[in-house]
Amino acid sequence: MEVLQLLRLLLTTAMLGLSQTVNPFVAQQTPPDPCYDENGASRRCIPEFVNAAFGKEVQASSTCGKPPTRHCNASDPRRAHPPAYLTDLNTASNMTCWRSETLHHSPQNVTLTLSLGKKFEVVYVSLQFCSPRPESTAILKSMDYGKTWVPYQYYSSQCRKIYGKPSKATVTKQNEQEALCTDGLTDLYPLTGGLIAFSTLDGRPSAQDFDSSPVLQDWVTATDIRVVFSRPHLFRDLGSRDTGEEEGGTGSTPYYYAVGELQVGGRCKCNGHAARCVKDKEQKLVCDCKHNTEGPECDRCKPFHYDRPWQRASAREANECLACNCNLHARRCRFNMELFKLSGRKSGGVCLNCRHNTAGRHCHYCKEGFYRDLSKAITDRKACKACDCHPVGAAGKTCNQTTGQCPCKDGVTGLTCNRCAKGYQQSRSPVAPCIKIPAINPTSLVTSTEAPADCDSYCKPAKGNYKINMKKYCKKDYVVQVNILEMETVANWAKFTINILSVYKCRDERVKRGDNFLWIHLKDLSCKCPKIQISKKYLVMGISENSTDRPGLMADKNSLVIQWRDAWTRRLRKLQRREKKGKCVKP
Repeated sequence: MEVLQLLRLLLTTAMLGLSQTVNPFVAQQTPPDPCYDENGASRRCIPEFVNAAFGKEVQASSTCGKPPTRHCNASDPRRAHPPAYLTDLNTASNMTCWRSETLHHSPQNVTLTLSLGKKFEVVYVSLQFCSPRPESTAILKSMDYGKTWVPYQYYSSQCRKIYGKPSKATVTKQNEQEALCTDGLTDLYPLTGGLIAFSTLDGRPSAQDFDSSPVLQDWVTATDIRVVFSRPHLFRDLGSRDTGEEEGGTGSTPYYYAVGELQVGGRCKCNGHAARCVKDKEQKLVCDCKHNTEGPECDRCKPFHYDRPWQRASAREANECLACNCNLHARRCRFNMELFKLSGRKSGGVCLNCRHNTAGRHCHYCKEGFYRDLSKAITDRKACKACDCHPVGAAGKTCNQTTGQCPCKDGVTGLTCNRCAKGYQQSRSPVAPCIKIPAINPTSLVTSTEAPADCDSYCKPAKGNYKINMKKYCKKDYVVQVNILEMETVANWAKFTINILSVYKCRDERVKRGDNFLWIHLKDLSCKCPKIQISKKYLVMGISENSTDRPGLMADKNSLVIQWRDAWTRRLRKLQRREKKGKCVKP
């Protein structure tokens, strides 16, 4: 018995190619996890080879003692023959046997059904008989927990009559999943203790390359095993030599099936991604999956590990599931076979719902309206900055994803298109917010009055000392800080559109912060007194002129128009406070 089991184990490990090469003369050091080598690299791992039937419940369609008889009585342990005896611990000297009811009318079918609890890769099914071997026996398997059944093997002296199969058939690669029928186990002796041993891989052409044969991998997979005894041997010439007469004194020979041990040799099916099977919270047997796999048989990749398709591990390649590369910006991804092929079968993951304003298959660039902040790594939450393109100055909201430069309208410049370019001035049109500054020829601007021959003499009153003091402050009607926006000519006047930024003094209550006009006679402008440039800020100190034709402020050669300095703010506020205290002399 022990020799037979050892032979089965050696046959199994050789055919499945699942055993590790072991030198018995070298001390073995077991790694912390069989699924990884000493360097932490993934490798194929498999659960131990076991008798998957041991200790499991067997459902029998017929059991001696139900109802009790003289030979079978469940209340008497010596005469009880329950199905539990099929999978208990047996020894050669102590064989406990299940026995069917006496078969009064032959042939008669009796079935034994065993649930393995999960998918196993079955290498052999063996039955050790306490009665003579049946004349016809069928072994079936289920891969869906008993919903459907397919035949594994038939045994009969009448294969074609009983099972519609020839007694001798050749297995080829085209019919490796076909059940065969054999008549080699129909001899009459021994009367008891006979054996049926079915190997799932014996004689199958692809068994030597099991790793590369999905057909055989499917063939050995089973969740349930069923044995159907169709016909007992009829020993009419033996009388009651073996068992004696059944109660009732009919004088006929009783027939029954009796099996001492049902074994199912194999491994918990984990597809090379687990070294053991454990029970989950519901006490169901499941694989202890590694290599980023999950499922009862480690038959799928864990979420977010879809960079390459799931594959069974082999001796050459662990085929672990790889995480998608989303640069820490996504929590979900999917697999795309086309991309996987285009990458040379290296990467097929596609990130879903990229966060932190990123986009792309790997969340590796910024989405529309954002650009890369190169001072931060792409994995940083703030790797993408908003373009913030100016709503008027920019031609669109999308900027260059590398530089952040917004597309500017003509005459507009700046990273966000927020100012006029050199040679351009601000307009009031949202279509063309910046227009070219017209070339001003002071001589041609003077239409009715020739420019004075000596501009220095003409402008002298406005030149000289530009120091701002209380006396000058008090003499002026207005003191304002302005930004020159644009200019047009009206008769002999230059009309400047200005934006009054600050009002330090003004006797005209209509002059307030905001857009306004500044009028300068072309004669003064031609001699550059005052000197004005578009898009510059100025301090303007002058005398008010109440003219209905020229609303706004007026400046001439006697006005003080000088380019603004920030240092003046404090000085002017001080003069403003002194004026309020009555320090100015009334004109």
